[in-house]
Amino acid sequence: MWNKLWSLPMLACISVKNFVCNFKNDERGLSGVVVAILLILVAVLAIVLIWGFLSGWLAELWDQITGQADTIN
Repeated sequence: MWNKLWSLPMLACISVKNFVCNFKNDERGLSGVVVAILLILVAVLAIVLIWGFLSGWLAELWDQITGQADTIN
């Protein structure tokens, strides 16, 4: 009886260590998470690039519109 009680902390430590090692080495579902993160990054980069190219053109267009509005009055 006492031997079992004395071995409980050691068994708990070993089982936690095995759980952590198995969790670290388990690669199921990892590819889905990686793909989702990469898709989000690509979408954000595409939006930033498009906005960077269009912002100058939109500012120029807005200046033309507001300039025409001043000449109408």
